[in-house]
Amino acid sequence: MDNKTLEQYASQTRRDIVRMVAAVNSGHPGGSLGCADFFTVMYHKIMKHNPEKFTIDGQNEDLFFLSNGHISPVWYSTLARAKYFPVSELATFRKLNSRLQGHPSIDHNLPGIRAASGSLGQGLSMAIGAAETKKLNNDDRFVYALMGDGELQEGQIWEAAMYAAANKVDNLIATVDYNGRQIDGDVEDVLSLGNLKDKWQAFGWETLEVDGHDMQALIDVFEKAQSLSGKGKPIIVLMKTEMGQGVDYMMGTHKWHGAAPNSEQLESALNQLEETLGDY
Repeated sequence: MDNKTLEQYASQTRRDIVRMVAAVNSGHPGGSLGCADFFTVMYHKIMKHNPEKFTIDGQNEDLFFLSNGHISPVWYSTLARAKYFPVSELATFRKLNSRLQGHPSIDHNLPGIRAASGSLGQGLSMAIGAAETKKLNNDDRFVYALMGDGELQEGQIWEAAMYAAANKVDNLIATVDYNGRQIDGDVEDVLSLGNLKDKWQAFGWETLEVDGHDMQALIDVFEKAQSLSGKGKPIIVLMKTEMGQGVDYMMGTHKWHGAAPNSEQLESALNQLEETLGDY
């Protein structure tokens, strides 16, 4: 898939996100919009995966774990557009008995989801366990994980980081959505993370940085991350994004972390986002 096509998928994903949360007046559009480019690149360019034959164990496939599970809208849209389940099912988001719960769930066996998430701080630990399992099974594929930057205020993240480095979990490629905002304000004001690059390096991780809205840069950094695997260190990508990317009134603020647009705001958002693959 070329970069123009990737941009088209990302634009459609952003449309899906704002429509999903507006329809039920519930959800988390800010971080979802910010990660649309990342998810598009991962599922349509980087990861080896098989939507038609999804299995929980994912042998001989790349695995993905979403730790900041509240940005489920972007994951659901990406999975649907990658043909894990019908795109029409996006219309059931957050509705009673839907497989598309507000946070990813395994209760209803939704293809593409291998672990419930959203209780922040746990996803990296799960990804480490999966990566070690692949090593034990002589499975040479990668395990990917995404965390939020505000989520790094959870102590379990740093326990997991120490463990992965000490045990040379070098088939793990984790990413931090580094948008600088969380539910209560700017990360710097709530609890400063300091110099994240220096911090992850000090914890023994191979550390890379990328612009999370540059398709080619995203492709390049994850190809580089793959080339660094197998050398004794886990890998972290610090991905700079903008919360609410693509919708002008959602950018530059934390206020759309968990707020849904009303009908007028939805219309404004959709006017800014190109429909490229057809709305559900």
